[in-house]
Amino acid sequence: MKNYTITVNGNVYEVTVEEGTSGAAAAAPKAAPAAAPKAAPKKAAPQAAAGSVSVTAPMRGKILAVKGTVGQAVKRGDVLAVLEAMKMENDIVAPQDGTVASINVAVGDTVETGAVIATLN
Repeated sequence: MKNYTITVNGNVYEVTVEEGTSGAAAAAPKAAPAAAPKAAPKKAAPQAAAGSVSVTAPMRGKILAVKGTVGQAVKRGDVLAVLEAMKMENDIVAPQDGTVASINVAVGDTVETGAVIATLN
């Protein structure tokens, strides 16, 4: 038997794999998912301009457009940026009403899952 730590969609699982003669391996989680550390964003949010609400990238991708500007009042659902991932364009939207405190990406940047794209006050 071998023990592995596997991360799936940000959840960490401890699994044990039994090696058998049939060629099929069985894997079962030992426990509930453990808290996974967030991937370090490529672009860190500036400390001076940090807002109270972070808008993060839901997946790894490339920034195609930045539609929000610092100081702009936004409503929940307003598009702040466009992220290309797997040849699809994904709108990154404001999760709530507020004012844009910072934009932490530029067109052409590649961001990792969890990278802070913008902050809102």
